[in-house]
Amino acid sequence: MDLDDDVAAAVAELRRQRSLGVSQAVNQLARQGLRARPAPARFHQRTAKLGLRLDVTNVAEALDLLESERTD
Repeated sequence: MDLDDDVAAAVAELRRQRSLGVSQAVNQLARQGLRARPAPARFHQRTAKLGLRLDVTNVAEALDLLESERTD
């Protein structure tokens, strides 16, 4: 297996710190990488002007208005 220089350096450092063999160090680093989760993307609410304004304090009235818009 060919390791990039930065990965080989990480393996060497872990071996030195914990007195591990090459396979053990590579396995530990691989497991750490598998456990790592990227931060979830931040949610952004997108809005769009639809041209219809509703006062939804009276739900029944709002539903009646929407129903009448659909049948017109």
